[in-house]
Amino acid sequence: VFSIVVFGSIVNEGYVNRVDEVEEHCIFNRNHNACNYGITVGVLAFLSCLLYLALDAYFPQISSVKDRKKAVLSDIGVSAFWAFLWFVGFCFLTNQWQASKPEDNPLNEGGDAARAAITFSFFSIFTWVGQAFLAYQRFQLGADSALFSQDYMDPSQDSGMPYAPYTNEEDATDAVGTYQQPPPADAFDTETQGYQTQNY
Repeated sequence: VFSIVVFGSIVNEGYVNRVDEVEEHCIFNRNHNACNYGITVGVLAFLSCLLYLALDAYFPQISSVKDRKKAVLSDIGVSAFWAFLWFVGFCFLTNQWQASKPEDNPLNEGGDAARAAITFSFFSIFTWVGQAFLAYQRFQLGADSALFSQDYMDPSQDSGMPYAPYTNEEDATDAVGTYQQPPPADAFDTETQGYQTQNY
């Protein structure tokens, strides 16, 4: 939402001209780089948000542990990267807005849009830092749980109780019991090609 406000404000009211001019210039000190930066970062941040929103919805269906780990690590990295870009954008737009001359915009057109772009750039810094922090917490949670565990865990072992020991039915006095030996080699009758039943 913040990125929409930033690039929407600049696209809609970020370009003005003097009374005696036909060509429109960027409202931020007539510096087209400032407007281009705000629009580019805003649009790309919006698309990035949509991408990670889709990834978040798809995340429970990712069965590969490595892919889950990569997804969370990329979320941390991308969020930190966008926080940095919004910090640069906030500083750049603020500096250019302060350097703007009143004679470049005598009717004070687009002033609210410029201030909105600067304000929401500032808010975006903390939003992306917060997103990076939440992604880091998710990574820590996954590292401490089975989310990123590569060890096989038997679902029947969830209770923590081991299997009951095998007991021999013939000898009920044995505490543990023993397994029977495998059937003898002549279990298959070579003449009848049939299987002789074994008593267990």
